[in-house]
Amino acid sequence: MSTHRFTPHHYFNTLGSHPPVLRIRDGDTVVTTTLDARGFDATGTSAAPRGNPQTGPFYVEGADSGDTLAVHLDRLAPNRPTGWSGTVIAPNVLEPAFVRDLPLTAVTQWWIDLERRTITLADSAAGRPSLPLSEIDRHRRAATRAEIPSLAHLAIAFAPMVGCFGVAPAGGQAISTATSGPHGGNMDYRGFTEGATALFPVFAPGALFHLGDCHAAQGDGEIVGNGVEVSFEVQFTVRVHKGRRIEWPRGENDAYIFALGNARPLDQALQHATTEMVRWLAEDHGLDARAASTLLGQCVEYEIGNVYNPAYTVVCKVPKRILRDLRQGR
Repeated sequence: MSTHRFTPHHYFNTLGSHPPVLRIRDGDTVVTTTLDARGFDATGTSAAPRGNPQTGPFYVEGADSGDTLAVHLDRLAPNRPTGWSGTVIAPNVLEPAFVRDLPLTAVTQWWIDLERRTITLADSAAGRPSLPLSEIDRHRRAATRAEIPSLAHLAIAFAPMVGCFGVAPAGGQAISTATSGPHGGNMDYRGFTEGATALFPVFAPGALFHLGDCHAAQGDGEIVGNGVEVSFEVQFTVRVHKGRRIEWPRGENDAYIFALGNARPLDQALQHATTEMVRWLAEDHGLDARAASTLLGQCVEYEIGNVYNPAYTVVCKVPKRILRDLRQGR
């Protein structure tokens, strides 16, 4: 098991069977960096085209179609003090009649205080390094802190997460980082934070793992189209589960196991997530369809990862304490 320090020099705006940037082995750890969703790096310089540019792909020796790739998110840390986000709720999240009352779309800047672990709206008079907001999105203007005075004292808890990551899709496809599917992609689930493990079905030799689009914080659904977007330094560790076939991404943390469905409409995403959880409960916990149905009927928890992008993400969760109680009672 080795630790690799990798400095990216080019990025991809699709997840696909691209030439690998680094070959690693089962159990290896990688320390690398990502750009923000519009391609800005740690210095605030544009380093790649907009659209969730991905670091990678990383070729994992021994991973092949029909296996599962587990990625443990060891460390997630912004490598600059400024992030940005949208300021207007997406029209598809609101009642149609209310949409005409929305303000003009805009982006705003945030300060990230790692010592206090807080995020606050930027003040242009603060004298800190800033991003060229006019370049972040040419179709939207920049909104200043002064335009949102009621939030002048807002302090959001720092909650780093990975928004877009996954493996090469099946059939040699290259799928835009704007969306998601069985391979992962732009799921924007805030549960993929430091200490969590993501599991992806492997479709191509080496799995070809990509990651990018990290956020310092984000609400459920990414309803303004962004989290607090910022470039990151990340550390992750990979494991290959040979012969373990899953259909949709899964994950776990200290408190939950969870399955993710990516589709539109929202009910189809929910169907994928729930079905994947039923499969998981059968495989690893010995619950048949009736037992799984009974358990989920009273204990399931759902979250919305994303309702902004072409495919929505629904997360089906089961508390680990309930599964521990079942095992201990046998």
